[in-house]
Amino acid sequence: MKAASLLVLRISLGLLMVFWGLDKIVNVEHGLEVSRHFYLDLFSSAALLKVFGALQIALGLAVVLGWLRRFAYPLLLLITGVTLLGVWRSVVDPWGWYLEGGNVLFYPSLIIFAAAWVLYCFRDEDTHSVDRRRH
Repeated sequence: MKAASLLVLRISLGLLMVFWGLDKIVNVEHGLEVSRHFYLDLFSSAALLKVFGALQIALGLAVVLGWLRRFAYPLLLLITGVTLLGVWRSVVDPWGWYLEGGNVLFYPSLIIFAAAWVLYCFRDEDTHSVDRRRH
């Protein structure tokens, strides 16, 4: 049961990375707006967003397959952690009652980060993966 639940968690998180990456490539304007609003305009270059999108798709596919987990899972944690930091107001004050910029729709960023952390912590028990350890 544990291995199956980790598989479902891995596939769902990996597909999320694929979708986020595709969005950066297909809907560049959305990516630019996200960069402006949440990341201090640091990634406001269409070319850079497309590169990030392609890398995020590659990461997402690696996560889905459970391939190169030693590198993929820490990167997944980093990306979901940066996303969580970008929307921290929505975690602390989801309805924006006290902090400007809160949005309850971004609260799940905490859940996504927690799921990535669980996947990382239980990687040795994620046996339905391409690079699983042989015993």
